[in-house]
Amino acid sequence: MKHLRSIEELGHDGLVRLLELTNHMVEVNSRPVPKVPALRGRTVVSLFFEDSTRTRLSFETAAKRLSADTMTFSVSTSSVNKGESLRDTVETITDMGVDAFVVRHKSTGIPWQISDWTDASVVNAGDGWHQHPTQALVDCFTVRQALGCERFDGLTLTIVGDIKHSRVARSNISAFSMLGAKVILVAPPTLLPPDVSHWPVEVSHRLDDVLAHTDILYMLRLQSERMSQGHVPNLREYAETFGLDAARVGKLPSRAVLMHPGPMNRGVEMMVDPSTLPNSLIHQQVSNGVSVRMAVLFDLLAGESSTSHLSQVAS
Repeated sequence: MKHLRSIEELGHDGLVRLLELTNHMVEVNSRPVPKVPALRGRTVVSLFFEDSTRTRLSFETAAKRLSADTMTFSVSTSSVNKGESLRDTVETITDMGVDAFVVRHKSTGIPWQISDWTDASVVNAGDGWHQHPTQALVDCFTVRQALGCERFDGLTLTIVGDIKHSRVARSNISAFSMLGAKVILVAPPTLLPPDVSHWPVEVSHRLDDVLAHTDILYMLRLQSERMSQGHVPNLREYAETFGLDAARVGKLPSRAVLMHPGPMNRGVEMMVDPSTLPNSLIHQQVSNGVSVRMAVLFDLLAGESSTSHLSQVAS
């Protein structure tokens, strides 16, 4: 694998390979000293043009635990503020000697553009409304871990909220479908893309109608920074119709699990404290993020010696 820019590009076999590789990284992270020399001598740069806490820190932690060197690009203190183009920035950093770019940008397609300007590997950490493949890998791994199943045949994933602006939703639809899950989208018409007929999904506008048949309830944040006015009448009405409250929790099957990519809007999509719910996987999503991104970086950068390096990781 040269790049990880989308789930579709990864494909079913690549998806399963990375999920299996993550098991090794979970074992590494359980050690008293969670560090291995698998990527010693490699350099990973975080190129984030949007704010991020979870994704950026988990990638940087992942790189360091594999013994890679890291560089962090800060837009606020960079030559971008002097008019430098994205291409010039990428080519400048490439000339310094890097092996992988982890890229987050507000515009769709930027990771593909960057891969044309550098010989380094490119990992998409979120591009516009388009893709967030490593979050989908985190979510698939977390469900496999929690439910003890390798495939999701017979399971129903219900994604609720701002589908229109969500790259997480798009990546999860692809990933969970590849593993056999049925996917239901729940949102007001204004928060759905104009046409979802080409997606392997069902659509509902009533959350209460689908809860009883849900195995994985995935709540999304209203992304006010990406939307214009008029998508919802007001937050109170949205919360009453699509928010998760105690009554709706009671309608879920006892086996159902709860997920959220973070950060959450408490009192909007979440009107209960998820930490009080026994089947919440939200904290596991965060902790698994490091292991999944270790697997991604290892798969990208270990190269032809990956087999011997994997034995190093496992030992």
